[in-house]
Amino acid sequence: GAEGSTLMSYFSKNQIQALKPKITFSTLRDLECPVLQSNELQGKPDESCSTEELFEWLGAVLNQVSLNNKSSSFLSTYCCPQPNTTVEKAFLCTITGFIIPEKIIQLLEQLCCYFGEPKLAYWLTLTVHGFADSPVSWRESEHGFHKGGENLYNFVIFRNLDYWLQMAVGTNDDCPP
Repeated sequence: GAEGSTLMSYFSKNQIQALKPKITFSTLRDLECPVLQSNELQGKPDESCSTEELFEWLGAVLNQVSLNNKSSSFLSTYCCPQPNTTVEKAFLCTITGFIIPEKIIQLLEQLCCYFGEPKLAYWLTLTVHGFADSPVSWRESEHGFHKGGENLYNFVIFRNLDYWLQMAVGTNDDCPP
Protein backbone atom coordinates (compact mmCIF):
# COMPACT_ATOMS: atom_id res chain seq x y z
CA GLY A 1 0.00 0.00 0.00
CA ALA A 2 0.91 3.65 0.43
CA GLU A 3 3.06 2.88 3.49
CA GLY A 4 5.16 0.47 1.45
CA SER A 5 5.93 2.97 -1.29
CA THR A 6 6.86 5.60 1.33
CA LEU A 7 9.17 3.11 3.00
CA MET A 8 10.77 2.10 -0.31
CA SER A 9 11.34 5.74 -1.27
CA TYR A 10 13.05 6.29 2.10
CA PHE A 11 15.43 3.38 1.46
CA SER A 12 16.22 4.41 -2.11
CA LYS A 13 16.66 8.08 -1.11
CA ASN A 14 19.22 7.11 1.54
CA GLN A 15 21.02 4.62 -0.70
CA ILE A 16 20.09 1.65 1.47
CA GLN A 17 20.06 -1.63 -0.37
CA ALA A 18 19.17 -5.21 0.43
CA LEU A 19 22.11 -7.58 0.55
CA LYS A 20 21.95 -11.30 -0.06
CA PRO A 21 23.77 -13.64 2.31
CA LYS A 22 27.28 -14.59 1.25
CA ILE A 23 27.73 -18.34 0.78
CA THR A 24 31.12 -20.04 0.72
CA PHE A 25 31.90 -23.72 0.28
CA SER A 26 35.06 -25.60 1.12
CA THR A 27 36.19 -29.18 1.29
CA LEU A 28 38.40 -30.21 4.18
CA ARG A 29 40.66 -33.15 3.39
CA ASP A 30 41.94 -35.81 5.79
CA LEU A 31 40.21 -34.18 8.74
CA GLU A 32 40.49 -35.84 12.13
CA CYS A 33 36.96 -35.89 13.62
CA PRO A 34 35.87 -36.89 17.13
CA VAL A 35 34.02 -40.17 17.52
CA LEU A 36 30.55 -39.43 18.91
CA GLN A 37 27.74 -41.56 20.32
CA SER A 38 24.31 -39.91 20.36
CA ASN A 39 23.45 -41.38 23.75
CA GLU A 40 26.76 -40.47 25.42
CA LEU A 41 26.76 -36.74 26.20
CA GLN A 42 29.68 -37.09 28.64
CA GLY A 43 31.61 -39.39 26.31
CA LYS A 44 33.32 -42.62 27.34
CA PRO A 45 37.07 -43.15 27.56
CA ASP A 46 38.37 -44.90 24.43
CA GLU A 47 34.82 -45.04 22.98
CA SER A 48 33.46 -41.55 22.34
CA CYS A 49 34.04 -37.84 22.90
CA SER A 50 31.92 -35.54 25.06
CA THR A 51 29.75 -32.63 23.94
CA GLU A 52 32.31 -30.17 25.33
CA GLU A 53 35.16 -31.78 23.42
CA LEU A 54 33.12 -31.66 20.21
CA PHE A 55 32.17 -28.01 20.74
CA GLU A 56 35.81 -27.00 21.26
CA TRP A 57 36.96 -29.04 18.25
CA LEU A 58 34.21 -27.59 16.06
CA GLY A 59 35.26 -24.06 17.03
CA ALA A 60 38.82 -24.86 15.98
CA VAL A 61 37.69 -26.31 12.63
CA LEU A 62 35.36 -23.39 11.85
CA ASN A 63 38.14 -20.91 12.68
CA GLN A 64 40.67 -22.87 10.60
CA VAL A 65 42.98 -23.53 13.54
CA SER A 66 45.74 -26.00 12.77
CA LEU A 67 44.98 -29.29 14.52
CA ASN A 68 48.43 -30.86 14.17
CA ASN A 69 49.55 -30.26 17.80
CA LYS A 70 53.00 -28.99 16.76
CA SER A 71 54.47 -26.34 19.03
CA SER A 72 56.40 -24.41 16.38
CA SER A 73 54.54 -21.15 16.91
CA PHE A 74 53.38 -21.75 20.50
CA LEU A 75 50.11 -20.03 19.66
CA SER A 76 48.13 -23.23 19.66
CA THR A 77 48.93 -26.84 20.27
CA TYR A 78 45.38 -28.06 19.93
CA CYS A 79 44.59 -31.46 18.47
CA CYS A 80 41.44 -33.44 17.85
CA PRO A 81 40.10 -35.14 21.00
CA GLN A 82 40.43 -38.91 21.44
CA PRO A 83 39.03 -41.17 20.17
CA ASN A 84 38.90 -39.81 16.65
CA THR A 85 38.74 -40.96 13.09
CA THR A 86 40.16 -39.44 9.92
CA VAL A 87 37.59 -38.41 7.35
CA GLU A 88 38.85 -38.30 3.78
CA LYS A 89 36.58 -35.36 2.85
CA ALA A 90 34.40 -33.09 4.97
CA PHE A 91 32.17 -30.43 3.45
CA LEU A 92 31.91 -26.98 5.05
CA CYS A 93 29.30 -24.45 3.96
CA THR A 94 29.29 -20.98 5.55
CA ILE A 95 26.43 -18.54 5.10
CA THR A 96 27.14 -15.00 6.30
CA GLY A 97 24.38 -12.43 6.66
CA PHE A 98 21.00 -11.98 8.24
CA ILE A 99 19.08 -15.25 8.09
CA ILE A 100 15.54 -15.51 9.37
CA PRO A 101 14.59 -18.37 11.70
CA GLU A 102 12.36 -20.01 9.06
CA LYS A 103 15.38 -20.41 6.76
CA ILE A 104 17.42 -21.96 9.59
CA ILE A 105 14.60 -24.46 10.17
CA GLN A 106 14.59 -25.26 6.44
CA LEU A 107 18.36 -25.85 6.54
CA LEU A 108 17.97 -28.12 9.54
CA GLU A 109 15.23 -30.13 7.81
CA GLN A 110 17.35 -30.48 4.67
CA LEU A 111 20.29 -31.69 6.75
CA CYS A 112 18.05 -34.32 8.37
CA CYS A 113 17.08 -35.51 4.87
CA TYR A 114 20.76 -36.18 4.21
CA PHE A 115 20.47 -39.40 6.20
CA GLY A 116 17.48 -40.59 4.12
CA GLU A 117 19.84 -42.44 1.80
CA PRO A 118 22.76 -44.57 2.99
CA LYS A 119 25.67 -42.25 3.75
CA LEU A 120 29.05 -42.74 5.33
CA ALA A 121 28.74 -39.88 7.82
CA TYR A 122 27.61 -40.75 11.35
CA TRP A 123 26.78 -37.16 12.29
CA LEU A 124 26.71 -33.60 10.96
CA THR A 125 26.33 -30.15 12.49
CA LEU A 126 24.55 -26.86 11.93
CA THR A 127 25.98 -23.90 13.84
CA VAL A 128 24.19 -20.55 14.03
CA HIS A 129 26.07 -17.48 15.29
CA GLY A 130 24.21 -14.33 16.22
CA PHE A 131 25.80 -10.95 15.61
CA ALA A 132 27.82 -9.76 18.62
CA ASP A 133 25.68 -6.65 18.99
CA SER A 134 22.42 -8.48 18.42
CA PRO A 135 19.55 -7.35 20.63
CA VAL A 136 18.98 -10.98 21.66
CA SER A 137 18.30 -11.48 25.34
CA TRP A 138 16.67 -14.13 27.44
CA ARG A 139 14.42 -13.67 30.45
CA GLU A 140 15.01 -10.33 32.21
CA SER A 141 18.71 -9.92 31.37
CA GLU A 142 20.10 -7.42 28.90
CA HIS A 143 22.33 -8.94 26.20
CA GLY A 144 25.91 -8.33 27.36
CA PHE A 145 27.58 -7.65 24.01
CA HIS A 146 30.02 -5.22 25.66
CA LYS A 147 31.68 -8.25 27.29
CA GLY A 148 32.01 -10.46 24.18
CA GLY A 149 28.58 -10.81 22.61
CA GLU A 150 28.50 -14.58 22.42
CA ASN A 151 25.20 -15.97 21.25
CA LEU A 152 25.26 -19.14 19.24
CA TYR A 153 23.78 -22.57 19.07
CA ASN A 154 24.83 -25.79 17.42
CA PHE A 155 22.81 -28.81 16.38
CA VAL A 156 24.64 -32.13 16.11
CA ILE A 157 22.43 -34.49 14.13
CA PHE A 158 23.11 -38.22 14.16
CA ARG A 159 22.32 -40.86 11.56
CA ASN A 160 19.41 -42.17 13.70
CA LEU A 161 18.07 -38.54 13.80
CA ASP A 162 18.85 -38.12 17.50
CA TYR A 163 20.41 -34.71 18.06
CA TRP A 164 22.32 -32.61 20.54
CA LEU A 165 21.60 -28.91 20.97
CA GLN A 166 24.53 -26.92 22.31
CA MET A 167 24.14 -23.26 23.24
CA ALA A 168 26.64 -20.59 24.21
CA VAL A 169 25.80 -17.16 25.57
CA GLY A 170 27.89 -14.36 27.07
CA THR A 171 28.85 -14.15 30.71
CA ASN A 172 26.15 -11.57 31.50
CA ASP A 173 23.41 -13.41 29.59
CA ASP A 174 20.95 -15.94 30.92
CA CYS A 175 20.53 -19.22 29.09
CA PRO A 176 17.34 -19.62 27.09
CA PRO A 177 14.43 -21.40 28.80
